[in-house]
Amino acid sequence: MAWDDEEDTTIYHVVVNDEEQYSIWPEYKEIPPGWRAVGQTGPKQACLDYIKEVWTDMRPLSLRRQMEAGLTEAAA
Repeated sequence: MAWDDEEDTTIYHVVVNDEEQYSIWPEYKEIPPGWRAVGQTGPKQACLDYIKEVWTDMRPLSLRRQMEAGLTEAAA
């Protein structure tokens, strides 16, 4: 059995950064600077399913704000 065939029993946190980009991080490791836990914790697939449900706009927050400002200026 290869190492990647073994069952992953790691518990993960769903984390998000200031740009509202999501990822998962193993519970046993310290969350890196610039990231924060959002409350969802569990097996890898459950965390990935949560991210798929909530992260519907993949654009970084700064880009979304820039685009919204451009639309507001164009409408004025």
